Formats: sequence, C-alpha cells, structure tokens
Amino acid sequence: MSSQSILHAYLDWTKERLDEIDATLASFEHGASKLQADARTNAEKSIADMRAARDDFFKAIREHGQASEAVIAHSKTELQTQWAKFESSVSSFLNATDQQAKEQEAAFRARADAQRKAWKEAIDKLHSSAKNFADNRREEVETAVKHMKVDADAARAKLEKLRKSGSESWAAMQSALTETRAAWDKANQAVHESLKRAA
Repeated sequence: MSSQSILHAYLDWTKERLDEIDATLASFEHGASKLQADARTNAEKSIADMRAARDDFFKAIREHGQASEAVIAHSKTELQTQWAKFESSVSSFLNATDQQAKEQEAAFRARADAQRKAWKEAIDKLHSSAKNFADNRREEVETAVKHMKVDADAARAKLEKLRKSGSESWAAMQSALTETRAAWDKANQAVHESLKRAA
C-alpha cells in the first residue's frame, strides 16, 4: 500500500473514532446535567477522563498526520491504547449514573449514528475519488466501494436491530459496536488497497 493510501486509511480510521468519542461525550454531557449531586460528581469526573482521552487522541493524530508508514503504525497502536482508556471512562460513567439503562441506550444510539455517518462520508468520498481514475481502473475502485456500501448496510441493520430490541445489555451493545467498527476498518482498508492498485 502506498504511503498516501496508508495515510488516508489512517485518517479515516482516526476520524471515525473521534466522531464516536464526540458523540458519546455529547450524549453523556446531556445526561450528566440531570443527575443528583453524588452521581453527577462521579459522572463529571468520567466525562473529564473521556475528554482527556479524546484530546490525547487528537494530539496524536496531529503529531503523526504526515508521517511515514512505521510512524503511522506506531501512532495507531498508541491511539488504540487511548481508545481503551476512553472505553474505560465510558464504563465508569455508566456505573456512576442511576439511570444506567437510559444512558446506555443514548450512548449506543449516539455511537451507532457516528459510525453510520463515518461509513456514509467515507463511501461518498471514495466514490467521488473513483471518478478520477481511467475507465479500466475505475471499475475496480467502484467495485470495492460497492462492497463497502454492502458492509455498511449490514452494519447499519445490525445496529438498528439491536437498538430496536432495547433490552440488550451494555456488553452486547459494546460488542455490536466493536464488531461494526471492525467491519468498517476492514472495508476501509480494502477500498484503500483498491485505490493503490488503481493508481
């Protein structure tokens, strides 16, 4: 994979994660204002931890945005550590709230919406870039983008089914989000590999 394609895949990966973090924070910030004093204090600490994880995540992206393949791989590993810290803060927030089921549902919906938006933006951007290739190469890229769209539709259906059931545990919701996030990563990587071959 070319360094340009690696960089684009990395940037797409990081943008999706940041969007999901921001959506979660917005959901929790709204919910925290309704909590009683003790729960609010614990929830606000968790939110502060989530903000710190997001800021560290964003800082690492800025520092490694134009880096080599080795630096990008290292940065992605660091960001996965930051992601784990963020997920830990999410769990801490949910444990601090008395309205855990309601907060879980709101967080799940916000994160699923962020994933759906990331899929759509990536598909739109990649479909648009496919137009820049010669006819014989454009078909390969468009086929990869179509596969990505199929994967996105499957992910959207899975998340929507889980959301509508409303009775799933946070562990099941997290598992579904992790699964669809991994599918997005795989589809995004496949499209960028097609772009590399077509270039």
